[in-house]
Amino acid sequence: MEWNLMFFVNSILFGVGLAMDAFSVSLANGLNEPKMRAGRMSLIAGTFGFFQIIMPLIGWVCIHTIANLFTAFQVCIPWIALALLLFIGSKMLIEGIRGGESDEKPAVGMAALLVQGIATSIDALSVGFTIAEYSLTAAVIESLIIGIVTFGVCLIGLKLGKKFGTKLSGRASVLGGIILISIGLEIFITGVFF
Repeated sequence: MEWNLMFFVNSILFGVGLAMDAFSVSLANGLNEPKMRAGRMSLIAGTFGFFQIIMPLIGWVCIHTIANLFTAFQVCIPWIALALLLFIGSKMLIEGIRGGESDEKPAVGMAALLVQGIATSIDALSVGFTIAEYSLTAAVIESLIIGIVTFGVCLIGLKLGKKFGTKLSGRASVLGGIILISIGLEIFITGVFF
């Protein structure tokens, strides 16, 4: 592994590619909570960034330790992401239809946010396979770049979601739920059939 410009460009591109699911979920979260404050936006983007840092490193460690077990687990990744996002998306959809939105508490609780973070970053485990020849230092740096890019992309998604969430008012939770379910289906279809 060589430390050159292409290493950093590839890391940034990995970050953008892996952040697309987290961007969409951030957009849904912003739609669902249009009065979200900057601190909460940072918490949400930071959660997604954190998981995008951790997951490639877990994949890298698995390749260097328990590769055979991880290969068997990789078949389950689309199913897990589908189940998690269907659960959260359905809950948002039902609450939006029932009119259960409230300005007093955050639309997405901490437990749901952690589930979103795992669900949107679980495909990043496979990045560990592609960086298997990297040293631990290079794997950590690439993962940090991916996480930083994800943080920035998620902040953009949250801001866009907030902007449109204010305009959509009561329909925001329904739209956010549909987006999450769609992301889960996309991850599942891509993972299983392609």
